[in-house]
Amino acid sequence: MNKEYSACIYARLSRDDGDKLESDSIINQRALIRDYLKKHPEIHIVSEKTDDGFSGVNFDRPAFKEMMDEIRSGKVNCVVVKDLSRFGRNYIEAGNYIEKVFPFMGVRFIAINDSYDSLDRNQADSLIIPFKNLINDAYCKDISVKIRSQLEIKRKNGEYIGAFVVYGYLKDPENKNKIIVDPFASEVVRAIFKWKIEGMSQSRIADKLNAQGVLCPLEYKKSIGVNLKSSFQVRKKAMWSPVSVERILKNEIYTGVLLQGKRSTPNYKVKKLMLKDESEWVRAEDTHEAIIDRETFENVQIILKHDIRIAPQEDMVYPLSGYVRCGDCRQSMVRKSFVHGKKRYSYFVCSTHKRGKGCSTHSIGVEELTAAVLTATRRHVDTILEMAKTIDYVEAIPERQRGVLNYDAQIVRLKEDIEKNETFKLKLYENLQEGMISQDEYFLFKKSYAEKIKKAQQSIKLLQEDREQMVSSSRERLSWMDVFKKHANLTELERTAVVDMIECIYVYEDQRIEVVFRYADECEKIIKFLQNVPEDVKARAAV
Repeated sequence: MNKEYSACIYARLSRDDGDKLESDSIINQRALIRDYLKKHPEIHIVSEKTDDGFSGVNFDRPAFKEMMDEIRSGKVNCVVVKDLSRFGRNYIEAGNYIEKVFPFMGVRFIAINDSYDSLDRNQADSLIIPFKNLINDAYCKDISVKIRSQLEIKRKNGEYIGAFVVYGYLKDPENKNKIIVDPFASEVVRAIFKWKIEGMSQSRIADKLNAQGVLCPLEYKKSIGVNLKSSFQVRKKAMWSPVSVERILKNEIYTGVLLQGKRSTPNYKVKKLMLKDESEWVRAEDTHEAIIDRETFENVQIILKHDIRIAPQEDMVYPLSGYVRCGDCRQSMVRKSFVHGKKRYSYFVCSTHKRGKGCSTHSIGVEELTAAVLTATRRHVDTILEMAKTIDYVEAIPERQRGVLNYDAQIVRLKEDIEKNETFKLKLYENLQEGMISQDEYFLFKKSYAEKIKKAQQSIKLLQEDREQMVSSSRERLSWMDVFKKHANLTELERTAVVDMIECIYVYEDQRIEVVFRYADECEKIIKFLQNVPEDVKARAAV
């Protein structure tokens, strides 16, 4: 009497591993299996399992796990698939199930198109099946390599390949690999950066957005129809948090830069995403419209690096918080307050001394420090404005314009000399062949012309550098001097002015103060440039 079998029909389809969607569709797989089982009355269908959209490189699939549970419970003792590739493409794991697990559990396994039935197994099968599984595995690896290469090319071309777009942007409806500015969310992003520059903490910004009823990124995306789930959500309705605000403040995408390829799977068999080294990230500039200008973004990154805390009763950070350091141990100084009578006094003290780790107090009153920094800053701004005025005058005078033209004329003449000597070099060989010069003269002249060409090329390089320095002075001024010009009438020390212009403030034990301003290298270049300007020109510029 033939043994009766309780079978599970198993079908799988994946769009990621290059399956032929029409021939391998779930419907076609089921139809083929059912037609086959009509000829096998001893096999009764008791279950159907489908993994639609799951890769065959591993067996971490929901329907497959359900089938294995039914096998363990005794409900199923026969598994039928269209072919071995539908069962799995990992030749090691697939072979393990076919060769060990199923035989041990008394399960009959049938792969129809591969003409494999474990009940009728012969010696040839033991060699053929592993090879077929290996071919399926290699096919999957080949598809994986091609997909990875294609995605890498898209990243390098500045095409957006993410499933979802960061808050502030939308996918272009006409091009899914391009992102466009979201009119509403982009304004929220600008407000977040503005508030941070003004001195608000991430926590205060989050509280303000929640109080205004502004939807957080997750809820906003849901509201516009984006089906997005997040493991970060802990409430029924997600809210703005300091973490979500900081994530926006640190994201360079808002400056028009795409940083992609930060995470990847080790290979086609392992699906766990792992963070890649920063040197392997793919960076593409100016791929989309910027929401935040580069200067604002860089200023915010500087602020985030400082150890800035806001008192519980305050909404804004103190203007100098995070910028004051001990002039001796170089550690940060902390702001302390005490009440004497009805008046509150505030002062800075060295954090190293406060922790009892050495150094000395370096104590200085907040009002005294603020006044000194304001004076130093106004003096520095006046100096920058005077330099800008001198540069504007120098660039406008005819002598300046003639200087640039003189550089151009010298470069043209040297290039003509190079061309002339190159021609002489070419004719030397003809002269040698015609007997007009000896071999010794040939090498002597050749060396002479080569030296003249090399010397001219070196002169051109030096002239081009000098010319560039002369021409670029205005370009350099525009890139950083305008920062100081907008604070020309500074009357009080606001947070925005500190962020724009100051790098660090050092306080020494004798209460001497050193203010280190930003753009020090650029300022030094301008000073060197102005040193070459005649004194009479400087005098005329100052009038």
